[in-house]
Amino acid sequence: MNLPTSRILYNYMFLKDFMENISGLASSGALALLIACSACAQSVQVNDAWVRGTVPAQKATGAFMEISGNQAARLVSVESPVAAAVELHTMSMKDGVMKMTQVEGIDVPAGKTVKLAPGGYHVMFMGLKQQMKPGDRVPLKLTFELADKKRESLELAVEVRDIAGNRMHAK
Repeated sequence: MNLPTSRILYNYMFLKDFMENISGLASSGALALLIACSACAQSVQVNDAWVRGTVPAQKATGAFMEISGNQAARLVSVESPVAAAVELHTMSMKDGVMKMTQVEGIDVPAGKTVKLAPGGYHVMFMGLKQQMKPGDRVPLKLTFELADKKRESLELAVEVRDIAGNRMHAK
């Protein structure tokens, strides 16, 4: 057998073996799990994200969530088409007065959970283009800078809750 024929035979055997293994994975459901786990590779996770509902003509609101990750990251930007500006903010008490200020980023230490909550860190929507009605979903893109300076984005459809932060209940 000459070299080109042996290479073709090797490639055929490799491909045949590969296809048999894939069909075995697919029939066992493992392939679906493998595909689904590509989303598990995300370095940062967001849980319990919500946007505070508004009254008609209100021009600002906030979004809140819990952010955690398997490696250190920094939330560096937020975007949404529902507002003219979307910024990262924090609340702090100074001389007996609550003050809200913009921050350049929010650190998320590896293995820890950072809560964005009323009275603390939060996402601020300014110049709202529409009312935020409980039960609606708001598109929100979060961009994180990882320890290696690479950036990773998460696109969410965030639930709007009532003004008090309560979920809508099915009737």
